[in-house]
Amino acid sequence: MNLSRFFIIAFLGGGLLWSCEGSSTLGNSLVDDNTEVIIDSSFTVSGSSYRDYSVMSRTTTQLLGRLNAKEFGAISSDFVTQFMPADQFDTVGIAPKDIDSVKLVMTYSPGGFTGDSLVPMGLKVYPLTKQLPSPIYSDFDPDGYFSESDCWTPQPHIYSGYDLLYNSESQSHYHMISLELPIEFGRNFYSEYLKNPSLFSTPEQFAQFFPGIMVRSTFGQGRITNITDTRIQFHYSKHATISDDKGERDTVYHISASLMGVTPEIITNNIIKYDLSESLSAMVNAGKTLLVAPTGYNAKIRFPGQEIINTYRQNAGELAVINTLTMTIPVEEINNAYGITPPTNVLLILESEKDTFFAQNKINDGITSFLSTYDSVNKQYYFSGLREYLGNLMKKETIKEEDVNFLLIPVNLTVESSGSDYYYGTSTTYVTSIQPYVTGPSMCSLDLEKTKIRFTYSKQFINN
Repeated sequence: MNLSRFFIIAFLGGGLLWSCEGSSTLGNSLVDDNTEVIIDSSFTVSGSSYRDYSVMSRTTTQLLGRLNAKEFGAISSDFVTQFMPADQFDTVGIAPKDIDSVKLVMTYSPGGFTGDSLVPMGLKVYPLTKQLPSPIYSDFDPDGYFSESDCWTPQPHIYSGYDLLYNSESQSHYHMISLELPIEFGRNFYSEYLKNPSLFSTPEQFAQFFPGIMVRSTFGQGRITNITDTRIQFHYSKHATISDDKGERDTVYHISASLMGVTPEIITNNIIKYDLSESLSAMVNAGKTLLVAPTGYNAKIRFPGQEIINTYRQNAGELAVINTLTMTIPVEEINNAYGITPPTNVLLILESEKDTFFAQNKINDGITSFLSTYDSVNKQYYFSGLREYLGNLMKKETIKEEDVNFLLIPVNLTVESSGSDYYYGTSTTYVTSIQPYVTGPSMCSLDLEKTKIRFTYSKQFINN
């Protein structure tokens, strides 16, 4: 059995601390004899907050409403969206005049809002008059894309968050905001399909006929809602002739169908305005590093890549293997009266890669970008897979600042599941999309001074 010495390196008052433990076998890639496993936690990071006024919106959810929270600030959000049409409609026994009503239906989960569920809120809906741009950002100015005189809800639609409904198919509860749209729109929609069904085959072609809608919050400052499903429902009559042993007779069926919806293929955008609270601004001015979303603060972090490599090359020798490189960032939750919590998911990404990452719909690669989910028990973000990043960094002849300057950004994730275990009923989940966080208030303070980097590598000593 090979004897291995485990060294823990730390700087405490200028001294070097280490300890020895028992035996171990460490990796077939190492040659025989004595192995040291070095655990170095002496490295530090530095960073600061920066304001991110505009983010690229790639979420399929809409943020709607207004909220004035003392500790967070004042935030409001309207939204614009295209729609994906159904590719096939039932046309037998149905004429445009058989469209009885059209409704815009927006649903959200029981906890899908920040603020007071009982406060009445108002909204108006406008049809868009021209195509939405792509890419589109949270500071998008909708002027020129709709007409104030052409409002589908001349009287603001009033809604609140206390109605709780049950979906028997999904066996889940949800809230619903439902309002009437002009019946002429529905009849024109159906007439166009009868004349030109190919126009409904792709969202790009459909947008030429119907560019979409804008939903604007008109009054109320007590709630901001994260809408997860938006669709337009058609209610119509279908005429048919029934033949049975009693002969033939005419009958009418009353049908409800969702013929348009918000899907990942179309353009949708939350138009966000956010004024920071005085307390958050004071924290940043005092040197605190904050994450505040949406369109609040991200963090710039300088990772000590060069310092780690210098230490490794100085101490490792020729026969060495890098085992792990991790980083743990402690989080301080900010007290508030609205239950606003730290971002659930954050993306650590090289600053030079940020714009192309979101523009090209990339996902984390473990080399230039990394994900972490907030650990609410230990109050921290933990990044476990930085080893490959360091290996890639060591291949460079010269390490530049752009190679070690990272951004920490709150994000939304789209996750899918595949496969299952027959006995345990488990499945594998994987991230399919990462978007900047634009789905509700979130905030925290990062303690970069107590951030812990843990670098582990093995050294081999050959006995002569």
